[in-house]
Amino acid sequence: MRETMSTDHMATGRTDAPTADTKAALIMAAFILTEGAWVGVNLLPDPQRFLNVIGFAAGRLGTPQGWLVAMIVAGTFIFLSLRLPSVRANLVRPSFLKLLAILMAIAAGTLEEAIFRRMLMNYLQTEGFGVIAQIALSALAFGVSHGIWGLFGRSKQAALGATIATTVLGGGLAIAYVVSGRSVASAIAAHVLIDVFIEPGLILAALRGEMGSGSAAKPR
Repeated sequence: MRETMSTDHMATGRTDAPTADTKAALIMAAFILTEGAWVGVNLLPDPQRFLNVIGFAAGRLGTPQGWLVAMIVAGTFIFLSLRLPSVRANLVRPSFLKLLAILMAIAAGTLEEAIFRRMLMNYLQTEGFGVIAQIALSALAFGVSHGIWGLFGRSKQAALGATIATTVLGGGLAIAYVVSGRSVASAIAAHVLIDVFIEPGLILAALRGEMGSGSAAKPR
């Protein structure tokens, strides 16, 4: 009986291993729960105060120049990410994974920009670091923390590429933060916009090994 079952699995090509789609859904659900929990804990007790802190309140949205820089950064990063087949295939395709991607984008964009831009750069400012050092350290911390995307595909080369690309992205968002008069709203909006479009394609690309291939080296 066991021999027959094994033969049947080989004949049909079925496997009990989770598919890339299933793994991507689980990864995004984990991010939604963890990063979303941080957003919820800070938002629910005093929504207006939280919106003031992240810049989405009257008089706190920043400057038009800051928003322009943020949108240029977002557009450029999305365009470069189109080198990955999975990103191109899922850019605007409606799916359950895209719904998860939108939720993750809101949670990740809010949490990560609040930490890597507002909190970290403001802390560095109080410690006497100049603007250039603030931008550089914010970018580096952001990049190192995103090296995990390459590791999803078990590729050191992809992890290094992801770190470099997101360091550059972090630098662009840090510049937007400074140009916006240190309002983080434009950086959050750009981050959310990026994730809405490139996910779930980015995670799928990592799981499928696309980031380590010469034809689809990844930006984030």
